[in-house]
Amino acid sequence: MAFVKTCFRGVGQKLGLGKSSKNMSLFSVHHSPSTLPLFFSTPSTSTLCRSSNDITIKTIQCRNRIRTTQRLRIVAKSKSNASSSTPTSLLSFLCPLLTLFSARDPSQPRNFTFELASSSLASLSRFAWGQKSISESSLNQEITSELPFSLQLFEFEACPFCRRVREALTELDLSLEVYPCPKGSVRHRELVRRTGGKEQFPFLIDKKNGISMYESGDIVKYLFEQYGEGRSPSLGLLESTIFTGWMPTILRAGRGMTRWVYSRPDPAPGKLELFSYENNPNARIVREALCELELPYVLQNVGEGSRRMKLLLDVSGSKEVPYFIDHNAGFQSGDCATILSYLFETYSTIIL
Repeated sequence: MAFVKTCFRGVGQKLGLGKSSKNMSLFSVHHSPSTLPLFFSTPSTSTLCRSSNDITIKTIQCRNRIRTTQRLRIVAKSKSNASSSTPTSLLSFLCPLLTLFSARDPSQPRNFTFELASSSLASLSRFAWGQKSISESSLNQEITSELPFSLQLFEFEACPFCRRVREALTELDLSLEVYPCPKGSVRHRELVRRTGGKEQFPFLIDKKNGISMYESGDIVKYLFEQYGEGRSPSLGLLESTIFTGWMPTILRAGRGMTRWVYSRPDPAPGKLELFSYENNPNARIVREALCELELPYVLQNVGEGSRRMKLLLDVSGSKEVPYFIDHNAGFQSGDCATILSYLFETYSTIIL
């Protein structure tokens, strides 16, 4: 039993899984909000080393990293109760298998009957969380896709702790910029490490309040305190059992966990936008692909009762999700299989 627990702990640490904590404490580094671009390119280390001005470049990089960190008010978390999120030995044994399954080529043709069935079961295991908006102001406000987004979330789809944050965002009817951080990331994990000091997920930045924070439970509490109109999060958003927390990841065999080896190292040239809500089976499959390709995108949450429903109707003529738009290429579709085919053909380094 000790061996399999150690096995799981090692995999979890390697993936950067965060744990929910119950206590919160703050220390202030700086109060001005940070601004991180949605689409950016980071020069490789090898390119920098080839420059004749190595020392100057590295000095500038160091100063820039310090400035980036100082723009944020870092929220420090106390150590969480390990027993609340410690998996059983059975799940510990399954973790290496999930890593193995997630390594299969996601660009190959799929059996969508099986895909939808497993994704639907994953949704059922999370009950009704992440399905509808609970915001009373949702029906009284209109919103456009061009509004500035205050929230930025660094996460990966298969992470059960990240899932609880995404469910809270759906319930609070909040849209945001998503930066997928799969295992093998070439961009976003390093950005989290430079900004927050460690690779742990989920990691939230609220530019409006100048806040940067780890720990899923505390992120959920913060979101409800700031945007919940006096509501409190349900217990299911703060704590997970083995069944409700990890079952979706197991049922999806680790999809959305690892970066696809043939994904482009550079980000998309323009804005990618996805209309979705967390517990939708078809939308989950598209989010998994975006994560495996490490493509940042704007997530428009349109759960039941969302104020963005009119926006979705205007662009697609339907209330069905997912609906995906690549604003640079002019591509848009509401068909899951078509979206997957487009993503892997467009944002890969090989010809499919």
